[in-house]
Amino acid sequence: MTQTKGTLLGLAAIGLWSTAPSLIRLFSETAGAVAGAAMIYTLASVMLVALRGWTPLRQYPRRYLLIGGALFAGYEVALALALGYAQDRTQAIEVGLLNYLWPCLMVALMVLGGRQRATVWLAPGLLLSLLGVAWILSGGEGLSLAHIVANAARNPVSYGLAAGGALLWATYCCAAKPLSQGTDAIVPFFVLTSAVLWVKFALGGATLLPFSVSSATAAGLLCAAAAVMALGYASWNRALTHGNLALLAAASYAAPVLSSAFSAAILRTALTASFWQGAALVTAGSLCCWWATRK
Repeated sequence: MTQTKGTLLGLAAIGLWSTAPSLIRLFSETAGAVAGAAMIYTLASVMLVALRGWTPLRQYPRRYLLIGGALFAGYEVALALALGYAQDRTQAIEVGLLNYLWPCLMVALMVLGGRQRATVWLAPGLLLSLLGVAWILSGGEGLSLAHIVANAARNPVSYGLAAGGALLWATYCCAAKPLSQGTDAIVPFFVLTSAVLWVKFALGGATLLPFSVSSATAAGLLCAAAAVMALGYASWNRALTHGNLALLAAASYAAPVLSSAFSAAILRTALTASFWQGAALVTAGSLCCWWATRK
């Protein structure tokens, strides 16, 4: 695969991802946070096996399976549960935006790892993104630490999972290319993620909620969420091994606003001016981080 094709796949993945948080949230409201996520990833795994087939695990580098698999599954579980555990749809959208710290973190990790050179724009970019998150958490009441802490304290589990997930995904994006040696383990990684979620469902006391919508509607939501996840991540994983990482990080700067817009429409939730201001700051921060790495 050429670098151009790999990059185009990455751009397609960004578009698909923009709809994923709202679809995950909708189905989680129907089936429960853990059970809903487990069902989505299980169906997505089946789709990926049907589309890509199953490659024997011995054909992948061992370090890629162990390290890459742990990072991938850890991120997916963290994000899915962060969305499912959100107290309402507005909070779910906030959690989804917090996840979009990963482009800045990815560039920062690439610079720290010596894989990318950067200019002085990197630090302002990181600060802008963090400022955007802080502004959203403040609820537009000014950058008061008390307001930020009080808002985050409403649901520290969801916000903590989203922030931790952003760091895990940034690390995975940086590590996948050197660890994979040109292979693509997205199928076993999805199977691992679904297995982890089912184990949590079995051991964590979670229950499968009675569907709050018709069976046909629930099935449609499940299929839509699984398809978006499967196609998006299959494309992104291929892009990580063949595409232009710096360009993909640049394109990702539009994802926070795009995802928030899709979520507001799909979840039928009105977002405040302070939210959009924060989303714009996160986007500007990501763009600054990309600009800092331009040659």
